[in-house]
Amino acid sequence: MTNGGISGTNATYAGDMTVQETWDLLASDPEAVLIDVRTTAEWAYVGLPDLSSLNKSVQPISWVQFPDMSKNENFIEEISTLQPNKAAPMIFLCRSGVRSIAAAEAATQAGYSRAYNVLEGFEGAPDQNSHRGKIGGWKAAGLNWKQS
Repeated sequence: MTNGGISGTNATYAGDMTVQETWDLLASDPEAVLIDVRTTAEWAYVGLPDLSSLNKSVQPISWVQFPDMSKNENFIEEISTLQPNKAAPMIFLCRSGVRSIAAAEAATQAGYSRAYNVLEGFEGAPDQNSHRGKIGGWKAAGLNWKQS
């Protein structure tokens, strides 16, 4: 785990995790939750992590709302309803690891002490043809996922 979220002496979030570190924490800690902060369109057309082999499910809570991409003003309320234990691990995932940093920072500001960002996100970086899903991220790591 890296401390990409550490800025000086003030942690803006607990840190960054690789997709494998994320999987391992979800497998080992019953309270660990994976929150996918992408939009409804991304969940429907690109897919979602599949945690069924861990007897868990990914929790879709958008950081921004589709189609106007306005901030989800109910985000903190939604994650608080999902996980009231502010000491439990909350792992945030987006397409490439940008929105999930903002979500982890907001969760930390709301009192969650173990809010993590998933490096490279669900789809990772674009390849030479500007296609995602082959370089880094959940899909490229070969972790379970599904499309609706």
